[in-house]
Amino acid sequence: MTASTDQDRAEADDLPAPPPDDGPGLFGDAPAAAAAPAVPATPAGSAAVPYRVLARKYRPATLDDLIGQDSTVRILRNAFALGRVAHAFMLTGVRGVGKTTTARIIARALNCVGPDGAGGPTADPCGVCANCVAILADRHPDVLEMDAASRTGVDDVREIIEATRFRPMQGRMKVFIIDEVHMLSRNAFNALLKTLEEPPAQVTFVFATTELRKVPVTVLSRCQRFDLRRVPQADLAAHFGRIAQAEGVACTPDALALIARAADGSVRDGLSLLDQAIAQVAQAQGGADVPIAADLVSDMLGLADRGRVFDLLDAVLAGRPDQALAITDEAHARGADLGVMLGDVLELVHTVSRLKALPALRHSAELPEAERARGGALADRLSVPVLGRTWQMLLKGLSEIEMAPDRREAAEMILIRLCYVADLPPPGELVRRLTGKDGADAAGPMASGASAATGGPAVGGVAMGMTPGGGPQGGVPVTAHGGLRMVANGGVRVADLSPAEPQEPIAPEPEPEPAPSPPTLATWREVVAFVSGKDAMLHGHLRHSTHLVAFVPPRIDLRVDRAGLPGLTRRLETLLRRETDTAWEVRSSTGQGAPTLAEQGAEIIQFHRAAAEAHPLVRAIFARFPDARLGAVTDHSLDDYGLPPEEAASAVLAPDLEFAPLDADLVDEDDLDMNDDR
Repeated sequence: MTASTDQDRAEADDLPAPPPDDGPGLFGDAPAAAAAPAVPATPAGSAAVPYRVLARKYRPATLDDLIGQDSTVRILRNAFALGRVAHAFMLTGVRGVGKTTTARIIARALNCVGPDGAGGPTADPCGVCANCVAILADRHPDVLEMDAASRTGVDDVREIIEATRFRPMQGRMKVFIIDEVHMLSRNAFNALLKTLEEPPAQVTFVFATTELRKVPVTVLSRCQRFDLRRVPQADLAAHFGRIAQAEGVACTPDALALIARAADGSVRDGLSLLDQAIAQVAQAQGGADVPIAADLVSDMLGLADRGRVFDLLDAVLAGRPDQALAITDEAHARGADLGVMLGDVLELVHTVSRLKALPALRHSAELPEAERARGGALADRLSVPVLGRTWQMLLKGLSEIEMAPDRREAAEMILIRLCYVADLPPPGELVRRLTGKDGADAAGPMASGASAATGGPAVGGVAMGMTPGGGPQGGVPVTAHGGLRMVANGGVRVADLSPAEPQEPIAPEPEPEPAPSPPTLATWREVVAFVSGKDAMLHGHLRHSTHLVAFVPPRIDLRVDRAGLPGLTRRLETLLRRETDTAWEVRSSTGQGAPTLAEQGAEIIQFHRAAAEAHPLVRAIFARFPDARLGAVTDHSLDDYGLPPEEAASAVLAPDLEFAPLDADLVDEDDLDMNDDR
């Protein structure tokens, strides 16, 4: 049967017939002819049409088909209606939002002649004229599209410049579409500048890019810029639903929401995912008319079920590691990546934080119903410090997962860590407990309310600061003038260093009058401070390596350390004489002198640090957190040198005392009248 068939076919084609089958072959009997696979019938005289992906099949053909770009569509429509169409456009945005599609629509709008062949440029091209049909088929001779990612050189731009010299062959305008224009070299951009600034009347440039910052500003200034925005998730889900209905496929709203979220504002990415989901449901169900469900999309995307993500966050914030690990074991058995699952938890924490900050989102269609309900309940129970702490730990944990040898082990360790810090109170609540003002001992991290936010250099998470003043002993109660004070970064300031009576509030002093000219320098510290604004190097050596031996204005005796600035005394004397118009005299001395200003300030800081460590609250914190350490201790009453402010000479000396001049003779004690009754 086979031999005769081949012979008949050979005779029909005027070819020599193969030899007849004369028995079994070298390897035994010939196998039976396999049944020919069933080929779908095609209409007579027509070839099979190749499949086109949804992103190409449903590419927008008019401005009305663009979704999520209302501003761009409105501007382009008004420009065509008023006849104010620019000669160069710059379309920018993320991938898949319609940059190249918009460029082709502009090309059709410029070259459309209408069904009757007498139309002009219009924002609504007819789609049936020769120009529209040719542009839609990518074969119009006057619409040239170039990929700058593969043609980046100056020679490619010169070809475009040369083509601008000739008039259009078929259409009204020559349109040059350059995709990924930021990939052009610097020389190519420079070669294009002059033509781009003053192109021929029949030429229009349309550029598209995803990296606008890489385009030179000289090019941007010559173009009309359009920022194509990310398409909102609600618009994407509705668009994908219409396309699925046109394809004869049913999708659940949750599945469409998952695809829209994974698309991240890109229509093309979402259509690719929808195409994949349609193929998957047809294969899984044998082509039956079954809607695409959310669990099928989750498996396809490698995502955990959204409800299980909520369960995992609930278990973590309730401090139940056994339940959290059971959820991750189940997800791992289903093939989910635990690193991706923790990323979903991180996204959920952000969503809950937004619901807490913006209560109006609970009634918005932007979020699915399940997220609005369960997310709103979490937002009511959780406080902002707990959400912030969870976000920070998850964010750090995701980077640890990328570096860990086993992603599952790293993810589980992060979840265990989160479970065991779930009941750690915020600093404000901890202070209230330590001071005896614990109004809610049982309130854990689920308690709502405005508690202090974490942050700042801390003792066990509690920020420390120092201010002068007194306060009562014992329980360190919070008073109006002392005790514990909450600071802006969420920590607690220790204001009481020693028992003393609360001071009366001091009225703000009036702003000091401008310093007279020339300045009067009454103390050594005033001299050093005066030098700080004149000579930075000299000021540093005066502060750290200079010991004051005697200060009798206008004479100063100093002892400079061996590592001090050479010629320091001469340099200081010259500066003071020049700036103060006073005959200062600065001399070197071998006397011991006083400690340097830096040494004096360090000594005072050590004194305050010892006082802070002895404070009852600090001791209580160290008892609760043995591994805590005391951070920097500051006293805001000290000056820039860490020293208490100097008292003015007039306040120290009695007003009725008079002193003899420096050159007066000494008076012998016997000359004094000790019996004077005055």
